[in-house]
Amino acid sequence: MKVLFIGDIVGTSGRAALKGLLPVLLDRYKLDFVIANGENAAGGFGITERVADEIFGYGVHVITSGNHIWDKKESLSYIAKENRLLRPANYPPGVPGYGSVLITLPSGVKAGVLNISGRVFMASIDCPFRVGMSEIERLREETSLIIVDFHAEATSEKIAFGYFADGKVSAIVGTHTHVQTADEKILSGGTAYITDVGMTGPAVSVLGIEKEEIIERFLYQIPRKFETAKGPAVFSAAVIEIDAKTGKATAIQRLQLTYP
Repeated sequence: MKVLFIGDIVGTSGRAALKGLLPVLLDRYKLDFVIANGENAAGGFGITERVADEIFGYGVHVITSGNHIWDKKESLSYIAKENRLLRPANYPPGVPGYGSVLITLPSGVKAGVLNISGRVFMASIDCPFRVGMSEIERLREETSLIIVDFHAEATSEKIAFGYFADGKVSAIVGTHTHVQTADEKILSGGTAYITDVGMTGPAVSVLGIEKEEIIERFLYQIPRKFETAKGPAVFSAAVIEIDAKTGKATAIQRLQLTYP
């Protein structure tokens, strides 16, 4: 089976790129399963019910997230009830929402998706290695086809988790930095891996934000409200081929397209 994992969707231009390019990619790659990180999809910060429904409507099966999942406070009740919208599983017990989900695809194949967050240079929440493996073991009771979104800043932490979970999951896809890395590979245990899949959002920007605002911040160190950039988008993703019987990945290809 073929899985498309779409990098962090940022704002209006990111959603426009998703709407314009996903139908083309569904046909080109004969995709079975689509996952997208959507933590910045609503105005560049957080996600709302309306925006999540829009993304699901374009053909995305599961939306993952990260540390910005809480930015739209009005969405807490939606996060608590919608199991296709994930927040990192290693937030403390009692936090609203779901850290993983099991999806039955039209083909009848069951696929698990796990969302976890790193701790290096980020909030010090529960251990992603211990919580992640506990969730993986639980999902493996139902399926060997599991895709992990590891949302983290440090490349070392992502790489370490890749080797830690190699052979236990089908794919580990890094998110958060918005910069696509060129290290996609199949690890020795059959797990597809990429340190960061990149961003789907405004191409002329600094990680999705108006470049002048970021430059000013670096020059003067004065806090200010950032605005999401507009204009043409970059669409970053990875296509992962997985043996549905074994859950082992057989290929991974990164994509970086422009839209329009």
